[in-house]
Amino acid sequence: MPIDTLKQLFETYFHSKVQQISPLAPTASNRKYFRLSDGNQSCIAAFNPDKRENDAFVYLAKHFRFKGLAVPEVFAYDPKKHIYLQSDLGNTTLFDFLQVHKSDTGLSSVVIEKYKEVLKQLIDFQLKGGEDLDFKMCYPRPSFDRQSMLWDLNYFKYYFLKLAGIPFDEQRLEDDFQSFVDFLLEEDVDFFMYRDFQSRNIMIQNDKLWFVDFQGGRKGALQYDLASFMFNARANLPHDAREDFLDFYIAELKKHKVVDEDRFKKYYYGYAYIRIMQALGAYGYRGFYERKTSFLQSIPFALNNLKFLLQEKGMPVKCPVLEQLLNTLTETPELYRLAKEAEPLKVSVRSFSYKKRGIPLDSSGNGGGHVFDCRVLPNPGREEQYKRLTGNDEAVIHWLKQKPKMDEYFTYVQSLVRMSVENYKERKFEHLMVSFGCTGGRHRSVYLANKLSHWLEESMNVAVDLKHTESPYWNEL
Repeated sequence: MPIDTLKQLFETYFHSKVQQISPLAPTASNRKYFRLSDGNQSCIAAFNPDKRENDAFVYLAKHFRFKGLAVPEVFAYDPKKHIYLQSDLGNTTLFDFLQVHKSDTGLSSVVIEKYKEVLKQLIDFQLKGGEDLDFKMCYPRPSFDRQSMLWDLNYFKYYFLKLAGIPFDEQRLEDDFQSFVDFLLEEDVDFFMYRDFQSRNIMIQNDKLWFVDFQGGRKGALQYDLASFMFNARANLPHDAREDFLDFYIAELKKHKVVDEDRFKKYYYGYAYIRIMQALGAYGYRGFYERKTSFLQSIPFALNNLKFLLQEKGMPVKCPVLEQLLNTLTETPELYRLAKEAEPLKVSVRSFSYKKRGIPLDSSGNGGGHVFDCRVLPNPGREEQYKRLTGNDEAVIHWLKQKPKMDEYFTYVQSLVRMSVENYKERKFEHLMVSFGCTGGRHRSVYLANKLSHWLEESMNVAVDLKHTESPYWNEL
């Protein structure tokens, strides 16, 4: 795909020249994303060779915005060239937010409130978003019907079970698949189903939630998206928190419609099973087949979710072969070891203040690593409007992006860190620490620590532990 076609679409719409274009981190799909800017305004350009999927996204985006839902605006669309321009919602996902606020003792109050806000808006998508929607425009099918469910179950069978070498009786498993689908289809499926409702598809910009990547949405049951969100493997929510969020969702849903709680929960756990199996299929395809070992890291989380469901909730319908097979997976140490062997190098990324606490200690005991002094860079903290903001805020991010020295500095950082990561991997080292310091530890260092973390996770196949020494949110002080 020529970059010139993206520039042309941008310049035709905005009537100004593109000054900067940068590719975004690759996704698990065939879609490619780029950030385009003329120096004053920016947008996200998308290229996707699948025209029907593009048509679905553009249609759904316009429909949801008409309904007042928080989705990106589609500025321009060229269906023949398979490209479109949409709002730039920044770089911070809900998953990133979780990493900043993660706690060893459970979910913080900030995370709990953010999740509750997400659940309220999920209900709006499911109910309001489904009103007057032409489901014939949905991709690849109008609804999450029998065919769709069997696709997911066979994805799990062929790309996880078979590639992982798990033995099973194929005919008896197929019989159970049919019984399981019969059970799921007993529930009301007359709602909008987002399909891939998870923390990486929710953006946070200026503390407002925005929702992206809904092109696979279609008609379906309410429980599917909720289960997808609650049992997202890498988010790794505590089981008691999931149960609390389930009760909260049902209480909110009751404000809109009559809900039989016992029935709702029965099918909710059923949809949790099929979502986890679909996810395992994806991990198998990307990990076993495409050899992208980072996807294998999610397998233990998914197996732990399965174990919880099997032990605490049981199977909602009689499927003896499927149930035994799922139990076998949770008791197969080779699967856990496989993921452990593929575990990437862990990189601890820190931001800190030279003025306050100084360079963070390396708790791994390895020592070494990199410490970058950001005080040589332009400081937004000297300007009144940015003093009470941080490197997590869009206004500060935009200000820093406009400074040429930031890109020049980060290029040097990437070069040095890449050299260390590649060498550490080759030597089977387990840990590397990279720290960014500035005067107050809240603007330049936070921005660069976030930027490096995104690059490491998406481009270098490493596990990232990101922490900001100084509080990144004023309301926590």
